[in-house]
Amino acid sequence: MHDELTAMDIRKMRQELDERKLRLMPELIEEVKRTRAFGDLSENFEYKAAKQALNRNKGRIRYLERMISSAKVIEDRSGADEVGLYDTVELYLPEDRDTEVIQVVTTVRCDPLQGRISKESPLGKAVLGRHVGDHITVVVSDSYQYTAEVRSITKGVDDGSAPILQY
Repeated sequence: MHDELTAMDIRKMRQELDERKLRLMPELIEEVKRTRAFGDLSENFEYKAAKQALNRNKGRIRYLERMISSAKVIEDRSGADEVGLYDTVELYLPEDRDTEVIQVVTTVRCDPLQGRISKESPLGKAVLGRHVGDHITVVVSDSYQYTAEVRSITKGVDDGSAPILQY
């Protein structure tokens, strides 16, 4: 399965990959060597921490390389009056009598606490392609769904300000 990513997603991932390979990896290798010299490895917390940091970095490098190599590059092709990628959407939730503002992003840039919702999430899928005034039903699970109304759409672009998701 290919992950659908924007050109900016891939660019940001390549930047992180270069940073991790060219700057961070040599530093972590040196730290492992330095802490190994402290002596008894079975009681050497610094060595264990350095090895863990090195292994986390290697894991992140593998993840980024896999994501980049398997990515399908997508572009936003939404009309001027419909919800597309990186658009900011104001939703009215009648159940809560409240409004919510979200931005629809790719899966590697989502951060629900910051209002960045993945286009693959139930809400993201429900809102993409909709227009102001549309009523949508968001199916969260077999036993729970809710409705919302699209109140406004502010067209956006992928300016790179949303960071790549860390694990």
